[in-house]
Amino acid sequence: MKEKSPSLSLRIRIVFGEAGMIGPGKAELLERIDRCGSIAAAGREMGMSYKRAWMLIETLNAMFRAPLVESTRGGPGGGGAVLTETGQRVLALYRRFEDEVVVAGGPHLKEMQALLGDAPGEG
Repeated sequence: MKEKSPSLSLRIRIVFGEAGMIGPGKAELLERIDRCGSIAAAGREMGMSYKRAWMLIETLNAMFRAPLVESTRGGPGGGGAVLTETGQRVLALYRRFEDEVVVAGGPHLKEMQALLGDAPGEG
C-alpha cells in the first residue's frame, strides 16, 4: 500500500530590510488582540509569555509610521489593547497577500508535492 505524501503549506514572512518583519505569528497575535482586547490574553491564548507578546507588539509598533496596537494601563477598570486603523490595515494586507500567494502558488505546490517521497508513519 502506497503511503500518503505529506501535505504542503506556506508560511509567509515579509521582511522589511533592517526594519523588521511580519509573519504568521505576529499576524495571529494581532488577530487575537483584536478579538480579546488584551495583549496579555492574546499571548496566553498562543502559549506566549506576557513579556514576549509585549516585545512583539513593541517591534511591530516601531516598524510602521503609526502604531498597530494601542494599549491602556490597568487600573480599577482594567487595561486593554486595540488594533489601530493602521494595525487593521496591515493585518488585512498581510492576510490578503497570504491568500493571493496560496492561489497563485497552488499549482506549483501540487506539482512539488507529487515529487515528494512517501512520508513514513503517515497514511
